[in-house]
Amino acid sequence: MSNEILWFLFAIVNFVMIVFAYKLFGKTGLFAWIALGTILANIQVTKTIEFQLFGLVITATLGNIMYGTLFLVTDALGEKYGIKHARRAVYIGFFSLLATVVIMQFAIMFTPAADDFAHESIRTIFEVLPRIALASLLAYIVSQLFDVYFFQVIKKAFPSDKMLWLRNNGSTAISQLIDTLIFVPIAFMPLPFLGIDGYPMDIVLSIFLTTYFIKLIVAAIDTPFVYFIKKITPISENA
Repeated sequence: MSNEILWFLFAIVNFVMIVFAYKLFGKTGLFAWIALGTILANIQVTKTIEFQLFGLVITATLGNIMYGTLFLVTDALGEKYGIKHARRAVYIGFFSLLATVVIMQFAIMFTPAADDFAHESIRTIFEVLPRIALASLLAYIVSQLFDVYFFQVIKKAFPSDKMLWLRNNGSTAISQLIDTLIFVPIAFMPLPFLGIDGYPMDIVLSIFLTTYFIKLIVAAIDTPFVYFIKKITPISENA
């Protein structure tokens, strides 16, 4: 199966799983997805893939789809339960990511047994450079809190259910731009005043444009699913 087909299938599977999580567990399922998604997105970001999208050959990290699902979930929570629950989800995701980084740094410090076969693979994934961890945490908390806030601003201006697509895509588009503006420079730009090397500026710009373009595509794909969640009544009445 080609990367192009697999990429779109992967996106659909992610969004369908969110709908099932909400149907089965209500807002608790969405909170759980936030914790799961922040961790998986930062594992998947270590894998780079190449595929064609609308005639363009794109090299990107795999984590963009999973990361995009977090914005769908906070928008869904803001739509159905209000800004308080959406913000709680953001804080849960931030703590989940921070705890994972800290715990796994300890885990890779242990000396493996002589017949261990997994240590180097685990180390490759979780030995996160401090600047990457900082970039991810800072971009996440700022962009997600803005997304929660801006979603409510658009909702007050356009409260109709027919305008849910605008609330979802409008808040996500701006928030993902903020996320990319924070993450890419911190993670990849050379910082000579701190003695940190980085990529040339043309590569940094390419990473920025490609990453943001993919995030917009993911946001467009998630639109039908936010409508599904809006209409769903969870199995548990107390969810």
